[in-house]
Amino acid sequence: MAEAERIIGTPDSAGADETAASDETVAPEGTAAPEERPRGRRRIVALFVVAVLAYLLDLGSKMLVVAKLEGHEPIDLIGDLLRLDAIRNPGAAFGMGEAFTIIFTCIAVAVIVVIIRLARKLYSLPWAIALGLLLGGALGNLTDRIFRSPGVFEGAVVDFIAPAHFAVFNLADSAIVCGGILIVLLSFRGLDPDGTIHKD
Repeated sequence: MAEAERIIGTPDSAGADETAASDETVAPEGTAAPEERPRGRRRIVALFVVAVLAYLLDLGSKMLVVAKLEGHEPIDLIGDLLRLDAIRNPGAAFGMGEAFTIIFTCIAVAVIVVIIRLARKLYSLPWAIALGLLLGGALGNLTDRIFRSPGVFEGAVVDFIAPAHFAVFNLADSAIVCGGILIVLLSFRGLDPDGTIHKD
């Protein structure tokens, strides 16, 4: 966990020392600066709001697909380019790694734990959105792993978005991919989760 926090952008010790020194000049020892604490809390709230929305959209869409589409003919949305086709996927995103269901479940749990631990150091709104998408997507597919057949931690994920010549996926997969792309863009821009900007 400590290694994951370091890689994803935990402030270095020098930056932490400078922040601590700055806080001592404006606030009593042991307390955060008056504007810093609400700002951090707002970013944490944004993270969990995004995560909850992503999770609920994924959960609702899967429930609708299972009730109305599973066992029926696929529905064409844009000719042969895009259709809705309900399948059960025991592997990772986009149908990969079907023999490693339990491993992917453990990875999802680890990702969720790391994101929750990082939330307390979060002071960047773009990072809050990115991590919220990752958290919501991971929770969405983890719910399937736990509660769907064939068993706990081995459940098959419900996929239903089927573009032509591409793997079938769901909204949780989309949230994870979008969150990952946003993290890459933020990293290239030099923006850390704590709001620090690095310029080369």
